[in-house]
Amino acid sequence: MNILMVASEATPFAKTGGLADVIGALPATLAASGERVAVVLPAYRENVYASPPREAYHRLFIPLGAGYAVQITQTTERGVDFFFVNCPPLFDRDGIYGHSDDDLRFAVFSMAALGVARYLFLPDIIHCHDWQTALAPVYMRQDFRGDPTFLDIKVLLTIHNLGYQGIFPATSMAPLGLDPRLFTPSQLEFFGKLNFLKGGIAWSDAISTVSKGYAREIQTPEYGFGLDGFLSAHGPIEGILNGADYTEWNPEHDPFIPRNYSSSDLSGKRECKRALLAELGLPVDAPDRPLLGIVSRFAAQKGFDLIDQIAPQLLQQYLALAVLGSGDALYETMFRDLAQAHPHQVALRIGYDNALAHRIEAGADIFLMPSYYEPCGLNQMYSLRYGTVPVARATGGLDDTIDDETGFKFRPYSGTALLEGIGSALDAYNDTERWMTRMRAGMRKDFSWSASASEYMRLYRRLRAG
Repeated sequence: MNILMVASEATPFAKTGGLADVIGALPATLAASGERVAVVLPAYRENVYASPPREAYHRLFIPLGAGYAVQITQTTERGVDFFFVNCPPLFDRDGIYGHSDDDLRFAVFSMAALGVARYLFLPDIIHCHDWQTALAPVYMRQDFRGDPTFLDIKVLLTIHNLGYQGIFPATSMAPLGLDPRLFTPSQLEFFGKLNFLKGGIAWSDAISTVSKGYAREIQTPEYGFGLDGFLSAHGPIEGILNGADYTEWNPEHDPFIPRNYSSSDLSGKRECKRALLAELGLPVDAPDRPLLGIVSRFAAQKGFDLIDQIAPQLLQQYLALAVLGSGDALYETMFRDLAQAHPHQVALRIGYDNALAHRIEAGADIFLMPSYYEPCGLNQMYSLRYGTVPVARATGGLDDTIDDETGFKFRPYSGTALLEGIGSALDAYNDTERWMTRMRAGMRKDFSWSASASEYMRLYRRLRAG
């Protein structure tokens, strides 16, 4: 089967979050199983290439906005063809997202992806990811419905985070070449605005999201961000859990940690903890003090307001905290204040440092993920493989992947519930033998991409058969 994925980021080229990890791993897993897979990505200024991509299509005209002639370049990684949409006026900029014309940028990108399907890679399935690609099925049905290229192609749209929908002023409709008759509540209109994701939901052949728990949650008013009823009407929503890339995240061969270890020999984890404490400037003379780790975007979704609520009580306890991340200024300031007030307990690094993220996973005893919602989550999977016991809110993929044998979950979204969850973990930590049993149970869990890829293949085949 020929599968064309369309996404706004992918490792190793460009990354801001977990979507890039998914697009770096899922296509490669499908390709390894014998499918023919290609991915379309924007050619951002900050893209990193092992070698310069070659030209695949010299001049593809996109009749949106003022009109853009884009170049398509191509490279191959792990058996997957990656096509890049080169449009310097739109993508040769600092930063991937957050520009005032993101509507035009990703509309041009979505239409260019259809150009790749027409001229370079004829797919059976076009698999779109998140709002940045959600206009592809709209343009396919609106602008190319008479084109025989697209007669038998099916479209799957995967929602990685419903909190981001691509909402823009209604005045964007005309510059984006969208038929004004589509500006209705059943298609693109959303409280008087244009909603990219809503259009993709309306015009795709199937909708999926990244865990069974999140598939249920987004069809409720609490987590539906105004689209819960619309999603229910376009269901069923498939929930397919993301996988963990164990070629990169595995303590047995991780090149970023000071000593490798496994479930049968945990001695290296203690060495990783000592090294991490030293690296972060935390006291190394108390190696038995529980070390809690956080590696995350600093966003309201991630539950850091709960940490703010409980910080005084939390830091009265015998523990240390290692934090890596960046994002909302509110939470960066919060963690800075905690690190300055408690320099012997809290270590903070602002930014994203992949190597340090690995060392925190290996060196921490407990990993915190108090998310308000979490579509899938990857760090809890990494933590389990590294023997770092997660404390997480029972939501979305966190609820699906953590059980009572491997971690600690709390349900109410409150500081009190989080504090109780951490307290349960700290109590358990004091029983070394049972704690090591819990660590090993987590390390034996298998969330590799092969199972997820098999579920996607079943969905692709069902779409083709339908």
